[in-house]
Amino acid sequence: MKNYYPVVIIGAGPAGLTAAYELVKQGLKSIVLEQADKVGGISRTEVYKGYRFDIGGHRFFTKVEQVQQLWQEVLEDDFIKVPRLSRIYYQGKFFNYPLSLLNTLLNLGIYQSFFILLSYLHAKLKAKLQPAPEPETFEEWVSDRFGRRLYRMFFKTYTEKVWGIPCTQIGADWAAQRIQGMSLKRAVINALFGSQNAKSLIKEFDYPLLGPGMMWEQFHRKVESQGCPVLLNTQVLRVERQGSRIKSITARQGDQTIQISGDNFISTMPVTTLLHRLDPPAPEHVLTAVRGLKYRDFLIVSLIINQEHLFPDNWIYIHSPKFKVGRIQNFKNWSPAMVPDQSKTCLGMEYFCSQGDELWEMSDTKLIDLATREIVELGLLDQQFKVEDGVVIRQHKAYPVYDGKYQKHLEVIKNYLTTFDNLQSVGRNGMHRYNNQDHSMLTAMLAVKNILGEKHDLWNINTERSYHEEFTKQEWSKRVLDRDSHLTSVTS
Repeated sequence: MKNYYPVVIIGAGPAGLTAAYELVKQGLKSIVLEQADKVGGISRTEVYKGYRFDIGGHRFFTKVEQVQQLWQEVLEDDFIKVPRLSRIYYQGKFFNYPLSLLNTLLNLGIYQSFFILLSYLHAKLKAKLQPAPEPETFEEWVSDRFGRRLYRMFFKTYTEKVWGIPCTQIGADWAAQRIQGMSLKRAVINALFGSQNAKSLIKEFDYPLLGPGMMWEQFHRKVESQGCPVLLNTQVLRVERQGSRIKSITARQGDQTIQISGDNFISTMPVTTLLHRLDPPAPEHVLTAVRGLKYRDFLIVSLIINQEHLFPDNWIYIHSPKFKVGRIQNFKNWSPAMVPDQSKTCLGMEYFCSQGDELWEMSDTKLIDLATREIVELGLLDQQFKVEDGVVIRQHKAYPVYDGKYQKHLEVIKNYLTTFDNLQSVGRNGMHRYNNQDHSMLTAMLAVKNILGEKHDLWNINTERSYHEEFTKQEWSKRVLDRDSHLTSVTS
């Protein structure tokens, strides 16, 4: 194997493989180093006894036209159209999402619905009479826009379950990024009178026939067919630098230590890990900022159930604090081909946790028992013995945490990374941003353009619009073009 490549890429998830593929199209060779034994990162598809499941559900929906074209170009005819259906489990009842009149009134009753509206009106009146400074926390942001009552009912418990910290410690910018386009007025009106906007959420989405891993496996094949290797089971040990330039990477593959030099480097590994691997080390104030960034881990218990149909949803959010499970995927409803025996069902019971806590350290057997017990107690399965088998997958650093201090730490890290002439950090963990896969791909595409001589500020890409569901593609394209003509930092 050669020890020099024009571009060296760390990580074979959506961002890393997109960068490699875009480089191939420009006639540039690269090498990709991936620590895991398969490509796709958290967008991979796991397989157990023929049953296929995501590490969390991954819809293929985007307003970024270049990403949509790339998906179609790579996967071609292996996409299927999947109707979207998801619900919220709260206080022992299932709420349609978007909220609808009859379902909401039957579940909450007119009394509760009236007080939701009253709480919302109080928040709006208070904002007019006593203008407050910009909200700093998730709790403040949501309460200001939805009212305290709706915040407590449909936001607080689930959000704290996901992040493991109080909503008063989560930054307001995370709420602004993930709950964009949804005004309190519309939420309450929809809850009381039914959805007033047919475009409020997409009705269907594209999905690879055999799960999202199918996409990244195809990227992998196409990249390697053009002479650009993707090395699996390869751990980066050191990122050697000289002044403001990265010179080479030392990695371990099995018993072999390899050193690879290059002209340009693209990293998708957690930015905290990247900076810890620098040799010579980063300055101490940068390492202090690195230590301040936090991640949330994740595990999925995949249950094989001897029942043909359980519920029609693609996924269900579990807002009740009574249950540890945060979200439930029904993979057969994503694609029937995910389940080899159509007389059975495969569910993904998703648990948000942190390495070292009770859930993370629980044995696989106990986790399968817990998931089995909870699916029965939720009323989604009538008999426990119908669970035939199960498997547990743990995912480190699945979600970058937006706590109250992360912005300050990330600013220090960003400023330091921009001092390098030939290093770009992209993707969810590479930028410590809660990106969807289309936005991770966009950052990689623009990183390649930068290598070719363009000048895009990857940190200034507006993450919200990558998964904004309310605009048509024409509206999206116009907004991006308008922004590009002003900032020259985002392509259309």
